[in-house]
Amino acid sequence: MRIVTRPDFDGIVCAVLLREVFHIEQPVKWVEPNELQRGLVEIHKGDIIANLPYDDQCSLWFDHHYTNRIYRSFRGTFKIAPSAAGIIYENFKDRFKRDYSELVAATDKIDSADLTLDQVLHPEKYDYVLLSMTVFDGDHACELYWNKLVDLIGKYNFSQVLADPEVKQRCREVIEQNKQYIVYLKAHTRLEKNVSVTDFRTLSETPVGNRFLVYSLFPEAYVNVRIRYEDRSRESIVVNVGHSIFKSGCNVNVGLLLADFDGGGHRGAGSARFPKSIAQEYIFRIIEALQKNQNNEN
Repeated sequence: MRIVTRPDFDGIVCAVLLREVFHIEQPVKWVEPNELQRGLVEIHKGDIIANLPYDDQCSLWFDHHYTNRIYRSFRGTFKIAPSAAGIIYENFKDRFKRDYSELVAATDKIDSADLTLDQVLHPEKYDYVLLSMTVFDGDHACELYWNKLVDLIGKYNFSQVLADPEVKQRCREVIEQNKQYIVYLKAHTRLEKNVSVTDFRTLSETPVGNRFLVYSLFPEAYVNVRIRYEDRSRESIVVNVGHSIFKSGCNVNVGLLLADFDGGGHRGAGSARFPKSIAQEYIFRIIEALQKNQNNEN
């Protein structure tokens, strides 16, 4: 039996909870949604998938992404919710030896982007927010760290987790990264009507940082489009789209929109990956749809 989940903070907490409920000792299988959708991941009978699209071979599935909903029977739970971890916690609440309510409540807020301006600008004042920023999707070189976090959070209280030397160092690095990320965002983001477009393709390395900072830097925009190369081969493009958490007004269901471009996600945030050869057309159509700002759920 394996836990198969996504390498973000919600996925980390999903793994913590599932390990305790099912007494799983096997290492977590960390997977990006697109890898699962493209059939690049072999799922085995007995696997528990969380925070990812469904696969027919799994034995249990827990998810909350709008575009991952299925209409056939399965074991597990799907519902639109702030986090997948919250769904798991609700399902097995009586089977935990430790109190994870505070951790799950924080995960709900972080994964649903229910954050204040101060939390975005000064995450160092908010322990859960800061720790969540040490986990980056897509960087599989960090698998040892993700597994370490799962182990630490499952064994110790949160102050002890933060006191771990590696965790402390990564938190310090995040604070410095965010300062530099602001510089990159200002240099590589343009406004197209009420859409902010951050394009990192001209850089040799894609900068990492607080994904919510762009909303504070470009308050006129109700949605952001972030464009980057998937890896160093520069053959595939990744586009992330997110409703501003500080300015309402985006009527587009992002997950539904990006489903037309080999992606998906939530109503307010999602991503798509596609070959460089079709990027110009796809990016133009995505931005155009966001500028029209029409409800696409009907």
